[in-house]
Amino acid sequence: MDSINWLAVVAAAATGFVIGGIWYGPIFAKPWMAASGMTEEKAKSGNKALIFGLTFVLNLVAATSLAMLLGPERTLQTGVFYGAITGLTFISTALGIIYLFEQRSLSLFLINAGYQTVNFAAMGAILGIWH
Repeated sequence: MDSINWLAVVAAAATGFVIGGIWYGPIFAKPWMAASGMTEEKAKSGNKALIFGLTFVLNLVAATSLAMLLGPERTLQTGVFYGAITGLTFISTALGIIYLFEQRSLSLFLINAGYQTVNFAAMGAILGIWH
C-alpha cells in the first residue's frame, strides 16, 4: 500500500467516465440500448448522482486493486498488460457466466466486456506510468 500513488488511483478511476462516455455514446449507444433494453426515457429517469457517485466509488476500488496487483515496479507496459488481462480474464469471464444464466445476448456481452477490458487497460496505463 505504501507504493500506491493515490492521485494516480483517482485519475485511473475517472478514466472510466471518459471511456464510458465515448464507448456508450458515439461508438455503441444504439446497439447497447437495443441489446440491453435501455430507452432514452429510462436512462433519463435514473438517479444520476447515485449512479455516477457509486460508479466512481466502484472504479476507485477497482483502480486501487489494480494498483496493488501491479506493485511498486510497474511500467506502462506492465500496467496495460495487467489491466487488459484483468479485463479479459477476470471481468469478462465473470460477466460471461452471468450473461449465460440471464440469457443475455452476445452483442451485449461483447459491448460490456469490451468496455471493461479497454477501461482496465487504460487504468493500468495510468497506474503504470504515474508512480
